[in-house]
Amino acid sequence: MLEADRSVWSGRVDGADGPAALRWHQMVQPWAAGVPPGLVLIGFACDEGVRRNGGRGGAKEGPRAIRAMLANFAWHQKAPVYDAGDVSCTDGDLEQAQNTLAEAVAAVLRMGHRPLVLGGGHETAWGTFQGIHQAKPGVAVSIVNIDAHLDLRADLPAHSGTPFSQIARWCAAHHQPFRYLCIGAAQPANTRALYQRLKDWGGRFIPDTDFQPLPRAEALATIADFMANAEAIHLSIDLDVLSAAIMPAVSAPAARGLALEAVELVVEGVVASQKVVAVDLVELNPQFDIDNCGGRVAARLVWGIAHAWEGQEDDA
Repeated sequence: MLEADRSVWSGRVDGADGPAALRWHQMVQPWAAGVPPGLVLIGFACDEGVRRNGGRGGAKEGPRAIRAMLANFAWHQKAPVYDAGDVSCTDGDLEQAQNTLAEAVAAVLRMGHRPLVLGGGHETAWGTFQGIHQAKPGVAVSIVNIDAHLDLRADLPAHSGTPFSQIARWCAAHHQPFRYLCIGAAQPANTRALYQRLKDWGGRFIPDTDFQPLPRAEALATIADFMANAEAIHLSIDLDVLSAAIMPAVSAPAARGLALEAVELVVEGVVASQKVVAVDLVELNPQFDIDNCGGRVAARLVWGIAHAWEGQEDDA
């Protein structure tokens, strides 16, 4: 079992206002076997996939940076939130780190919790997906990837640009359909070969130009149709889908990108479907952050996922 670093969970205490003024740092607890079902944060503190992909290092510090920003957020949850600690990759053995992540995700799912994985590069998604199938071997998993990149590269060894081609090949080898929707794909960031591979494998995409700045009706219809035919959903969010003006703290900042409001709207709709079994949120690179703005945006998305996943109404 991984071990959480409690030192990151600290912040303001509004003692005069009592239990209605609690913040995340006061409520997040270490995850352990036998605790009541809730949301479990798992960090994937790994740069190796980005390094292999020729990107800018630093994503391994993403999980801690997101937790640090979450710590002072107001607590509106009814169900508990736990921190399971980080999977690290310090020796270049990405494949073993992904296996360890898969085991952690599977353990969380088997105990009735909801895993939310904080990356790390987008190689995180391969570990998350494997963990889902270890815990739910008979379930057909559909993937919603909110990302400027299709991440269907065919390179070996695998890296942060290959997770969904790895999943496609796994599905083919196990006689399962590859159900994949990429939301926010940027045409200048994806080669013709990647679009052809997506078509050959039966995947779908919604371009970033379908957000003006909110999603067009056709985009929402595509998302609704995809979810309606899904048994279970793996939601993967790459922060580089956001405009560089909002999210400069990634390996590959987006020249256009999506507005935060658009990403929040899509995420809320997908999570509210009650079909999402696991989420990963990846690519925050604190080395390129400005006044922790990127970390705050990432934390806001995590906060929103927790809120929507619980299905509670906003009674503020």
